[in-house]
Amino acid sequence: MTQTWNDLLFAHWPVDPSGLREHVPDAFPLDLFESRAWVGVVPFVMTNVGPRGVPSLPWVSEFPELNVRTYVRAGGKPGVFFFSLDAGSLAAVTAARTLLNLPYYSASMEAQPWGDGVSYKSVRSDKSGARFEATYQPEGRVFAPHPGTLDYFLTERYCLYHLDHRGHPYRLDIHHPLWPLQHAQASIAANTMLDVHRLTPLEPSPLLHFAKRQDMVAWAPQRL
Repeated sequence: MTQTWNDLLFAHWPVDPSGLREHVPDAFPLDLFESRAWVGVVPFVMTNVGPRGVPSLPWVSEFPELNVRTYVRAGGKPGVFFFSLDAGSLAAVTAARTLLNLPYYSASMEAQPWGDGVSYKSVRSDKSGARFEATYQPEGRVFAPHPGTLDYFLTERYCLYHLDHRGHPYRLDIHHPLWPLQHAQASIAANTMLDVHRLTPLEPSPLLHFAKRQDMVAWAPQRL
């Protein structure tokens, strides 16, 4: 399939690996940077969502999304593990849960232009009411992350890992150009996305990056 990710914020916090371990399936070893684990809250807007070669439809292929993620590896390949993916599209939630067993949730979401950035609001539709509300914008020049840096570790990930409906681990490979990153500033008015997953950051303030646009393609999942 294809996807385009627009006006994306990476908000990352370091967490204790021992505390994180109990929340990630044993099949996926944690991927650490200088002995630290990281969790991210990532709001953005999806467009161009659909099977490759099929024209996108505005009422199906465009919607806000908000991810909570950490970093793992299997077979030596680094990737992403998602705790949750909130989306403003019931069709996307249903398809991802049915086909990939990914933890998608319906949410009431808004993403509006705000200066050079975005005013973003998401409230999950279930009883948890998991919430994220922030304004954010880029700061400084666009740069490509260099291998070996924390910027690269947190963003340059070319697969996701999860368990299928039978509990078997799988990998879904993706591809995209290097991230066109900028540093970012954000005013976060509300964020319970980590609390709902019982994730406790070691520092109060997140490390922030912004990306205006990223185009990607994805392949079918492969059982490990």
